[in-house]
Amino acid sequence: MARSGQPISEAAPLSGRLPTFLGNPGPSAFHRLNPLTKLVLATVTAVAAVVLGGIVGPAVLLLIAVAIPAAGAGVLGRLLRTSLLLSLPIAISALLVNLFFFPGGRDVLFQIGPITATREGLVFALEILARILAISGGITLFYLTTSPQALVTDLERRGVSPRLAFVASASVQTVPAMVERASTIVAAQRARGLDTEGGVVRRLRGLVPIVAPVIMGSIAEVEERSMALEARGFTRPGRRTLLWAPADTPVQRLARWLLIFCLAGLIVARSAGVLGPLP
Repeated sequence: MARSGQPISEAAPLSGRLPTFLGNPGPSAFHRLNPLTKLVLATVTAVAAVVLGGIVGPAVLLLIAVAIPAAGAGVLGRLLRTSLLLSLPIAISALLVNLFFFPGGRDVLFQIGPITATREGLVFALEILARILAISGGITLFYLTTSPQALVTDLERRGVSPRLAFVASASVQTVPAMVERASTIVAAQRARGLDTEGGVVRRLRGLVPIVAPVIMGSIAEVEERSMALEARGFTRPGRRTLLWAPADTPVQRLARWLLIFCLAGLIVARSAGVLGPLP
């Protein structure tokens, strides 16, 4: 607060009185990018991986748009663990289904009883895996380097409805919140004597007293959050006054539009047959 007689312009800046979760710069240059820039990069990476197809296109995207920025941001190890964990179930199912049941496959690699693995199925499965890794890598990089509060604030500053901004924030925070709640409930149930280790049947039996508290806790949290938002005038009409907003630059705005135009051009080129299939 300014001292008596001190001009307002000489008072402490507003950013010095903000809460710690607002205006806190990220540890790297990629962290400090505007949330919309990182969101556009993740979206373009995911869509371009599907449009390009093949193995080379998604692999190049994975290297340039995911691995290199993640290494510069210092989150490459976490990104690899998280993206592999998210994509592993889908990747395994896609690999098995296409390897053994690919229609029209003639080049037989090996055979297990009546089931035949073909080279065409293996190639198509690798293409699917490359797309899945590029998509999960782009989304994970955005999640690891973007604060949900910064994303919501930036969307509201650009005129997005507070409800839509809240939905975007809740979507980003849902999975980590449920994982944290499940870990807390597992620890509490173990303290009460619940056996969650051992064979498959015993583990499945131990899921019942864990799943119900997780679901009920999620419902209770949604109700509490709704009441808190209503008490703070979340549904009132008109735009809200923001104390802080993430920094944005003309270079980032230009980069976002270039990414969008490049993606649109890629889609048009593939639809018109100008860009042939990549290996």
